[in-house]
Amino acid sequence: MAHLSVNINKIATLRNSRGGNNPDLVKVALDCERFGAQGITVHPRPDERHIRYQDVFDLKAVIATEFNIEGNPTEQKFVELVLANKPAQVTLVPDAEGQLTSNHGWDTIKHQDYLKDIIAKFQSAGIRVSIFVDPENRMIEAAATTGTDRIELYTEAYASQYHVDKESAIKPYVEAANLATQLGLGINAGHDLDLHNLKYFSQQIPDLLEVSIGHALISDALYLGLENTIQMYLRQLN
Repeated sequence: MAHLSVNINKIATLRNSRGGNNPDLVKVALDCERFGAQGITVHPRPDERHIRYQDVFDLKAVIATEFNIEGNPTEQKFVELVLANKPAQVTLVPDAEGQLTSNHGWDTIKHQDYLKDIIAKFQSAGIRVSIFVDPENRMIEAAATTGTDRIELYTEAYASQYHVDKESAIKPYVEAANLATQLGLGINAGHDLDLHNLKYFSQQIPDLLEVSIGHALISDALYLGLENTIQMYLRQLN
């Protein structure tokens, strides 16, 4: 069964909208763990519009499950933050500054040398590395030569086409996942996965290790409650 890592960025967005500490980000993270989540994901950005850098230190001090920090390593402050906290995993995402949300994977051919260097830096600190990639074979092949431990398949294309033709939507992801497995890469996935499309995705990607889900899960929790929602997502993965 693939692990569920809950991205709590949206909780931080809600907190920041009024100032103060309501909702309490650390308490929510601990509750997510208590409700069955196998990991907590944060994606701090330079403008700290949701996750603040101090949040990362606060969370690292208490999280008992897997801690996953996402972000663009071209920001030196991000690199320093990750090395200072040594999470179980760092997921490298090629976001531009001010970008609303992640919308593409790495060009692992063009950025091959850079990725090799930064991945080695994190791994030397004992941190597992995953890199965000599109389901394209040539990008998967080049990812394997960077030295990364895992890839995270960017699943927006799958999610947007799922209700139109789920078999066509999943096909490039199956091919990419099979290739990744052959090349010795672990497979994570994330972006726009939800209660409607997650089960089919996990069934078709048998080597899937982890999904990181934030926006859809937190939105569902508004209606269904956080504990119930986490349990429902876990059942989709079981």
